[in-house]
Amino acid sequence: QVQLVESGGGLVQAGGSLRLSCAASGSIFSINAMNWYRQAPGNERELVASINSGSVTKYADSVKGRFTISRDNAKIAVYLLMNSLKPEDTAVYYCNGLFTTAQAMGVRRSYWGQGTQVTVSS
Repeated sequence: QVQLVESGGGLVQAGGSLRLSCAASGSIFSINAMNWYRQAPGNERELVASINSGSVTKYADSVKGRFTISRDNAKIAVYLLMNSLKPEDTAVYYCNGLFTTAQAMGVRRSYWGQGTQVTVSS
């Protein structure tokens, strides 16, 4: 019954910024990591940013220096601040979480949101 819901997507001009939010709900016992993926039409889904339980962050080379991932442990939420957006950043962005639930102690599962559209115009 874990759910992830993204918000904050939209249309922005190149060079602009957007802040994506993802809120998790359900009986989450522990958080291993939270991630942002994206998928453009005709392309494979790719990992763009991640943050683990120790708040260590990682970024894809294509977004490093422009995107910032952060989390709010109390709210089980993750955010993606996207600066200096480029048309190539246009994609559906998906929130992903690696969680252990109270119903399955010690079992880590991957959960996905429905995605939010980000369109960057020239």
